[in-house]
Amino acid sequence: MIGYEECEVLDVKPAEYFVTMIKREKRACTQCMNNGVQTAATPTRIAAKSIFSDAVLIDFVVKKYCDSLPIYRQQAELKRDAGLDVALSTINDGVLRVGELLVPVADAMRREILASGYIQADETPVGVQTNEKKGTNHTAYFWQYGSPGKGVVFDFRMGRDREGPRRFLNDYAGILQTDGYGAYRNGIGAKAMVHACCLAHARRKFVDAVKVNEYDLESARVVEWMDTIFAIDREAREAGMSVEDRHVLRSERAPQLLGQIHEKMLAMQDATLPKSKAGEAVRYTLSLWRKLTLFLEHPVLELSNNLAENSMRPIAIGRRNWLHLGSKEAGPKIAAIFSIVESCRRLKIPIRPYLADTLPGLAARSIQTMNQFTPTAYAAKLAR
Repeated sequence: MIGYEECEVLDVKPAEYFVTMIKREKRACTQCMNNGVQTAATPTRIAAKSIFSDAVLIDFVVKKYCDSLPIYRQQAELKRDAGLDVALSTINDGVLRVGELLVPVADAMRREILASGYIQADETPVGVQTNEKKGTNHTAYFWQYGSPGKGVVFDFRMGRDREGPRRFLNDYAGILQTDGYGAYRNGIGAKAMVHACCLAHARRKFVDAVKVNEYDLESARVVEWMDTIFAIDREAREAGMSVEDRHVLRSERAPQLLGQIHEKMLAMQDATLPKSKAGEAVRYTLSLWRKLTLFLEHPVLELSNNLAENSMRPIAIGRRNWLHLGSKEAGPKIAAIFSIVESCRRLKIPIRPYLADTLPGLAARSIQTMNQFTPTAYAAKLAR
């Protein structure tokens, strides 16, 4: 024996389920019979009467809302790997209990977002079971509001009308960046609110025009110029520039490109059919031109709303697996869970430790203290 050849491989231990017995002392004093029997305090848990420990409840939540694993598959996993036949409703009640606890935290997160001064918004549909339509689901929406470098809040609404953003934004007077959906345009926020739009959405329409007609050189040229504008921000990002330095770079290079794009679209407006893909792209972009170019006046503005769209990905993937929400009452609770999950992802916070540190005892805390338990506040504690 003269030595070893060594190599390392990643290994795994399958999850092991076990029962933890909790014993609380009961004591009686022989010298003070009037006090009777006293029992040790009950341990603080996420769901006091649940058959699941905090770790198991958190595992259900993470698997469903981070990994898009439906509850019924987790139920099957428990039976297969641990021989436990647990009712689907029991697991679902535990998950919704977590959502119920997180609703006031999400409300505190909303106040954080509104105070940030810059919000990106987007919305996505989700099916909801109701008694109104037998055999079909009602189409509800998760509206998402977030800010680059900060958290995200999801707001559940049964419709896609203006009432959703109007209620959420209320008298908001900062910058709101969205796509071109009409619900964002009028009657929401304060009069001083600045409404900006997403340049990537406009670019996408010209890309679609080129896909339909590969000989559409005019649309291809617009895409090329827009790509050059996005390259300015990419250069600033790779160089680690501050927002102020990026604004200087934009101011030097972007105005000429924007002028070329605008001039080209004005020429295309008379030369393309209004209902063609190119015509639709030109009409859409010209109608929003002022809102698409506000980044020259407001340095904090991103060129696109892609960050908000990316935050919708867990919902888009999830609804392919868990298909719909069981009721409209569950909507706000699930929105709160998604708010926490996506905020933790953006802020690079480990989700399981956050939930384990935050959820136990949360129901006993006052509403006024909820700002201490948001992912932003948790991230600040980790940074100390």
